[in-house]
Amino acid sequence: MKPLQLFILFLLCLGLLTQTFGLDENPPFLDNSVYSSRQSAVAALEGIYQSLTTYGAQEQRLFAINGFSGHFVTRRNESNNVNNVNLFSLSPIQDRDSGNMWRGLYQTAARANSAIASTSVTDNAVTSDELLFNDIAGHAYFIRAYAYFSLVRLWEDIPLWLELPSSGNTDKAKSSAKDVYAQIISDAQRAAELMNGTAGSGFPRAEAANMLLAKVYMTMATAPQDLRVEPLADAAYWQLAYTEARKIYGQYSLTSDYASLFTVASENSSESIFELQISQDAANSQMARNFTPFKWKLAQYFGWFSIHADFYNHHVATYPEDPRLAATYLYEYDQADNGATVRVYPANAGRSAFGNSHPYFFKYAEKDRSSTNQYGSQNIVVYRYAEALLMLAEISNELQNGEQLGYVTEVLDRVGLTPQAGFQGDRAAFLDALMDEYRFELLGEGEDAYGYTLE
Repeated sequence: MKPLQLFILFLLCLGLLTQTFGLDENPPFLDNSVYSSRQSAVAALEGIYQSLTTYGAQEQRLFAINGFSGHFVTRRNESNNVNNVNLFSLSPIQDRDSGNMWRGLYQTAARANSAIASTSVTDNAVTSDELLFNDIAGHAYFIRAYAYFSLVRLWEDIPLWLELPSSGNTDKAKSSAKDVYAQIISDAQRAAELMNGTAGSGFPRAEAANMLLAKVYMTMATAPQDLRVEPLADAAYWQLAYTEARKIYGQYSLTSDYASLFTVASENSSESIFELQISQDAANSQMARNFTPFKWKLAQYFGWFSIHADFYNHHVATYPEDPRLAATYLYEYDQADNGATVRVYPANAGRSAFGNSHPYFFKYAEKDRSSTNQYGSQNIVVYRYAEALLMLAEISNELQNGEQLGYVTEVLDRVGLTPQAGFQGDRAAFLDALMDEYRFELLGEGEDAYGYTLE
């Protein structure tokens, strides 16, 4: 699904995409005839996923989530930057990044609403057209569930838009978080039923919906009773999560090289469950500019995000020989334009200024150091198999089914490491070690800051 060709087709079929916000969608997404032919329907599906690659839904979403996580600082305006103020005050406030993320995710929900309203679903589909339109509807349900899950985890009570915009529904009261979670579960279940792979490579399969469901059930297992969709015991929700997560197990495999996950060359790997398809010619992703360290490449670099030195130290102290360190942190390199050496912590141990006190975040940096383009082509993996394995470890630890260490071992075998001592302890010690592992493995990818089990 690398979108250059399909995106061009999308523009020809549907007209130029407009810069829209919230649910103020204009044609072509409100034209139900779009979903009457195979060609235009697949192009429209590309447009739904493309909405997650907009600046608000992608870059600013990662700014906000990482800024609130406590593991990052930003060089942009340094101590006056709202992300740093949030971190240092331990009292996050709404900012421009989170506001634009809100609009970007609601735009995505709006496009999904249009597809759900306009696509015919066939029970017991047999023909190629029936299977395709079922698959497209399934993707729409999945993306709507993903958008609302992203929103409700941060804002709790939110407006729940399930219909197309019109002059009579421009205002919407908040729905309770409980009702939003109920809708997410319903949408994800429907997505898992309908997604069948007909749309082609690059699109997620039904296991992405299973993973989303597992995440929701893990959330329910630790939520207050008044937030739970069904008044089930903790163990019942953990069992539901286990059932969904096990549907993923063995359907994917870990790549042999961890660092390759963050390169163009290894896109849509065997580890990828849900991956956003990026093309610098089509999607205008700013990731290569915003996440590339100062003069690591020839031009168009901001290097706004750095990983807090304390977290880096914790990672090194836990796994000093971890190959993931080089793929995640950058702290010494020669500038691409003049060869001058840049050193930040820990290469600059003195930490003489804010700008050199924390290592750069390297996963989303442009790997082509000759690049002068502000746009990038590196895909963004949202869900991957390593995370599913860590989720199964957490679920199994809660169920005490004896499987938990095996899942962690699978993840660490990839990087040649032995599980840290905490994994050999009791349930609480295992959980503490696992919370570290989520972050060592997934740092900065948008899912590492969500620990499900509450102590």
